[in-house]
Amino acid sequence: MADKTEKQEANILYPGEVFKNCIEAEPVSDGVTTEVKDLQRVEAEYGANQIQVLEGLEAVRRRPSMYIGGTDLKGLHHLFVEVCDNAIDEAMAGHCDMINVILHKDGSVSVQDNGRGIPVDINDQSGQSGVELALTKLHAGGKFDSGAYKVSGGLHGVGVSCVNAVSDWLTVDVFWHDGQRYRIGFKQGETTEKLHVVGKIKPGEKGTLVRWKADHKIFPGLEYDPERLTRRMRELGYLNKDVTLTFLNEQSEEPETVVYHFKRGLQEFVEKLNETKDPMHSSVYFGGSRDDIIVEVALQYNNGYQEVVLSFANMINTPDGGTHLSGFKTALTRVINNYARKQGFLKEKDNNFSGDDVREGLAAIISVKLSHPQFESQTKVKLANGEVEGVVNSIVGEKLTEFLEENPAVARKMIDKVQTAQRARDAARRAAELVKRQSALESNPLHGKLADCSDRDPSKCELFLVEGDSAGGSAKQGRDRRTQAILPLRGKIINVGKARIDKVLENTEIRSMITALGTGIAFENDTNGNGGENGNGTEDDDQEKKKNGYDLSKLRYHKIIIMTDADVDGDHIRTLLLTFFWLYMRPLVEEGYVYVAQPPLYRIKAGKDNQYYAQTAEERDAIVKRLRHRRDVVVTRFKGLGEMNATDLEDTTMKDGKRKLAKIRIEEAFAAQELFDTLMSEKVEPRRDFIIKHAREVLDLDWHG
Repeated sequence: MADKTEKQEANILYPGEVFKNCIEAEPVSDGVTTEVKDLQRVEAEYGANQIQVLEGLEAVRRRPSMYIGGTDLKGLHHLFVEVCDNAIDEAMAGHCDMINVILHKDGSVSVQDNGRGIPVDINDQSGQSGVELALTKLHAGGKFDSGAYKVSGGLHGVGVSCVNAVSDWLTVDVFWHDGQRYRIGFKQGETTEKLHVVGKIKPGEKGTLVRWKADHKIFPGLEYDPERLTRRMRELGYLNKDVTLTFLNEQSEEPETVVYHFKRGLQEFVEKLNETKDPMHSSVYFGGSRDDIIVEVALQYNNGYQEVVLSFANMINTPDGGTHLSGFKTALTRVINNYARKQGFLKEKDNNFSGDDVREGLAAIISVKLSHPQFESQTKVKLANGEVEGVVNSIVGEKLTEFLEENPAVARKMIDKVQTAQRARDAARRAAELVKRQSALESNPLHGKLADCSDRDPSKCELFLVEGDSAGGSAKQGRDRRTQAILPLRGKIINVGKARIDKVLENTEIRSMITALGTGIAFENDTNGNGGENGNGTEDDDQEKKKNGYDLSKLRYHKIIIMTDADVDGDHIRTLLLTFFWLYMRPLVEEGYVYVAQPPLYRIKAGKDNQYYAQTAEERDAIVKRLRHRRDVVVTRFKGLGEMNATDLEDTTMKDGKRKLAKIRIEEAFAAQELFDTLMSEKVEPRRDFIIKHAREVLDLDWHG
């Protein structure tokens, strides 16, 4: 049977958890095969007695991914999100203005709020206390109608009970209004400590304290990342300007309490998004309510070329957008077009601005609050309420039109920015079409550069993007010609984070990659002027990932492997390539097609026949120690891929079963965008601050795998 795939966790770009890379050593087959139908056949009896009813929270422990989205780092941190969101629901109900979070030394986390407290009185229907019912029963909660909460993020009643189910232990302290402090304890979802009084509370003290430690059987080897916790808390601080959040990390060498309180709310949030850029005007804020739906928007244009638009529903980040985001985009494009025509910036014969034109260089936050939010899943990644789109569209349309008419100087800056974007996008479209025509007309448009593979099944094919012609030559000799293609890249590609799209497409190496991959470039939505010829249509949210001229189904290789030197320059080239994929071919990353090769830094030869490879000095020393009885040991340090011969590359970096690949995954899109902005933007200060902050975490400048 094939060996099991080895998996490790490694950081590729930076010390945080933005890009978490799953390193997979590909399985080695020994030639033994088994018919699939034999493996699938079940001989056991199947009758009524085989039908199981999972009681309590057992279903969550059996299938945790169905409830919390996974048992990886993202799933682990989702537990914190669920508990913290319950505290925020109290704030939205007007009963809480303080939330304190502690990451304890034992790896547990506690969240305390000064809200009303989870009820401790007995529920007539179940005979249990309210707090035990909420923690042990799925679909038990006070948010199914608008009695206890008019606006909340919880709607399924499974959030905090799921946290309880996947925790090794969990305790809840309730500071109840009868002057008593109550406590109840659980282990793996089961009640182990009945609700009881542990003392009296101080005058004015109220709220709930939840502390839990995740079960390492469900989350093996995983620990909470303080950066992820504080990122969510900072986000909530921006969204709730009347709430103060504090964080204490007891695991740090010098624990200190960090406070998050932003008096200007969303305006400070959008200014934070533009921290690494040059804003063109002061931040703009407006809001309104209609049909019991509250809408808040903050926006600010910058001199950059990428858009960052974040959407929230009842304080919950919706990374996949939804109807509120669609309504905002529709209104923004319509208002900009209408204003430009009314003021004469767009003539009768001129085409409308597209949605991409009006959003180039835009940083914006859209936040809605509603009584009965409908999300696509328990992890709440996309808002589905149809009525929200029209309300957001209407409010944004009215308020933004009013702002532009009252602030003509700012409006002129916006229109100038959009017109420049339109001209650049037209030039980029022509350049992209030229690349496509060249590819169609020439049988091999990259003759002499791309060493293609013979197989035409994309699922079996790999494209190595190799640093330098020298390493490219070795890779061409060491590859499997049937499934592995080689594209050498000369020098460092253009930093696409600092360049407009038309300049990006003038870069020879980028044009070569676009041609080789076959998908085209993802730089524009299908809609023009917001879905209609006159700019008065609607944005089709389902088409957001479908780009003009970009077709993922035409991808010629399902593994795109970045292979650079194991040094600082190699890291830089790798970062430049990842920036390009992130900004202009993001579906490749989202679908898991992008990998990073893990070449060794050292070769250790013992005699003529035995040789070993090491990626770190520690691995090298361990191998040398094992061979200390040999006198013919020779250690070679590779300065780059070009120094490795074809055999070295094949044995260590390219051959199935021997190589290790780092798969690029997006854990948090906003955090990833924030990192790219910091590392690759024009501004030096944020980059310098980042380097100073993380300097001590760098252990080896030659290898960061």
